[in-house]
Amino acid sequence: MKIFTKAALAATFLAASCANATAAEDAGHGADYRTFHSDGNVVMGAIGDSYTAELVMYLAGNQFMVMEELIQDFQSKHPDIKTVYVETIPPGQILKGQLLQQGEIEGQKTAMNPDLFASVNIGHLKKMKAEGKMSDHAIYIHNKLELMVAAGNPKGIKGPEDLGRDDLVQSHPNPLTEGIFKFYGSEMLKDLGLHEKVTGGAECKSCWAVEGKTWFTSRHHRETPDRIEKGEADVGIVWTTEVVEAKRKGRPIDGVSIPAPLNKQDKVNYAIGTLNTGRNQDNAAAFLAYLATDEAQAIYESYGFLRATPEELTVKPL
Repeated sequence: MKIFTKAALAATFLAASCANATAAEDAGHGADYRTFHSDGNVVMGAIGDSYTAELVMYLAGNQFMVMEELIQDFQSKHPDIKTVYVETIPPGQILKGQLLQQGEIEGQKTAMNPDLFASVNIGHLKKMKAEGKMSDHAIYIHNKLELMVAAGNPKGIKGPEDLGRDDLVQSHPNPLTEGIFKFYGSEMLKDLGLHEKVTGGAECKSCWAVEGKTWFTSRHHRETPDRIEKGEADVGIVWTTEVVEAKRKGRPIDGVSIPAPLNKQDKVNYAIGTLNTGRNQDNAAAFLAYLATDEAQAIYESYGFLRATPEELTVKPL
């Protein structure tokens, strides 16, 4: 596989790194915008492809690790679809900043009419229906919460109750744009009676919610493992799949499981739907059909996701 980055975007990313030496600078945000070509090439950061690719998908960010294997398998079965543009960022940011109004990424406008939009909050899809932009949907995978810690668990964290400890520095998804925290992590903390202590009641991003104790990230699926590796955090609420991916890559990360129902596995449903305004309706339908295959479900499962049922995978009205 070859990876290309457009020179202009590389220059932009380099300038941003020099101007803002934060944990996020090394967190790989550029990889959240990828164009997959049927010849195996992957182009990163080609935002303009959102207007021209033969299939355009804006997906909940925590699937970033699955995309290469998934899309290449899909294209092997649909060689006529030469280019697939995939964006993997928080779905709240996608909805508010790119679907309901014109958005920009790295100073470039991005298409408001992807062929498919997916979120961990079906309410996002219902909002699109209310706007007359979406009619149908399917539930295609599930996930669950886990605690991410440094390799060997040096702080001896045993479970989510330990988030009430005073000796831990925490890194959590922000409650403004990260569905994992807004809809699930915050609920878990409330179930435990720890929400106020952990968050201080703050609602912000890229900020200290509790000074020196709880950091709210901008895009946690890249920033939290980065902060833990750098010794800037001891623990963070993540998806199980993010721990699996970190360990797969040999990063010095471990996970501490969260028991049900606190892990919210019965509530975390990934919903996907076709936009009525999308340019590639047939290709979108082909991808939805592919998601329901055993091959696609097995790929997701290999990264730690939980399979959807045949009934959930059936496309139905919102």
